[in-house]
Amino acid sequence: MARYLVKRTLQILLTLFIFLSIVFFLVNAQPGDISHVYSLNPDLPPETRAKLQDLFGVNEPLWKQYLVYVKNTLTGNFGVSFSLYPRTVADVIGERLPRTLVLFLTATVLSFYLGFALGKIVAWRRGGWVEYGSTIGGVTLYTVFTPWFALMMIWLFAFKAGWLPIGKFLDPVEWREAPTSANAVFNQMIVTMIVLSVVIFAVFLITTQKRVAGARLIQAGSISLSAAVVAGVWLASGVAHLAWDIVEHMILPVGTLTLISFGGAMLLTRNSMLETMREDYVTAARAKGLPEKQVRDRHVARNALLPVVTSFVFSLAFAVDGGIIIESVFSWPGMGQTLISAATTEDLPLAVGAFVFVGIFVLVAHLAADVLYVYLDPRIRY
Repeated sequence: MARYLVKRTLQILLTLFIFLSIVFFLVNAQPGDISHVYSLNPDLPPETRAKLQDLFGVNEPLWKQYLVYVKNTLTGNFGVSFSLYPRTVADVIGERLPRTLVLFLTATVLSFYLGFALGKIVAWRRGGWVEYGSTIGGVTLYTVFTPWFALMMIWLFAFKAGWLPIGKFLDPVEWREAPTSANAVFNQMIVTMIVLSVVIFAVFLITTQKRVAGARLIQAGSISLSAAVVAGVWLASGVAHLAWDIVEHMILPVGTLTLISFGGAMLLTRNSMLETMREDYVTAARAKGLPEKQVRDRHVARNALLPVVTSFVFSLAFAVDGGIIIESVFSWPGMGQTLISAATTEDLPLAVGAFVFVGIFVLVAHLAADVLYVYLDPRIRY
């Protein structure tokens, strides 16, 4: 395994270098530069535009820009954002990346959990109305036109019903006299969510592996107790209403993403389960007289998990790009909107920096999927 990991790491580094080079030349292939944004201003003299080009280094030869770009990337310095000058690219990404990660990771985890749970039930109970209804619903959600579906969600739950905010990250009126910044509250929410997730996962893991009596009751109690503790901490902090405002703005985009991704996860699990059910070891497990639930969960579902895990890991990686459509429709200030803004304003350092993060996450996801395969299927060895 160690030799394989070293080999894969070297391959990842080589692939990353090729990816970075392609991104640089593709982004720079578009005509113009940042100074063209101001070219239509009649009050801007030509010498000022030349100074802008010199300041941002866009008047240098392409090969020289490329060498500077490679050097800065290797040292972790992605430069200064042209459109948000003098903020650095790392500063902008550090602000927008957590918003996208929370939004899309939450939706991805929910969609794959629900999709896997329903997919294995649908595959196990073939021929009934549950299978037909779930399959039709899954295919519809998987192939739905995303902008239309997102707008319909806004129209139904925000505009007509008035239950949720129409969009954006927060309500400016609610934050007008806030004692702290939105980024500080959001970062506290992330820390709270991580701690809560670790505690709940540990309880589920221990009760499942040890086969503790009353495991379901213990799990439900741990979730309720953890939620009560978190609610108490936030109420004592005095900014619970601000955190709830952010959560309210997250519900619609998270719900939309969950429904869209849920269909694909459910159909993938169903197909994988149907293939696994034909294996000889499933017939042998039934011949031993094992309960149907045990055969389904421990023999069929576990082995059908491999393609689902692969899809899940890659979905987590590609979540970094922010889902440009969803973030645009809901006006969510994350990486998706950052990429659009960088492209329209020809902010090359910010666009390249965002793509670099996407590439790194995807390559790491490939390695993570390979390692997970070994633990999910003992037959796989490297």
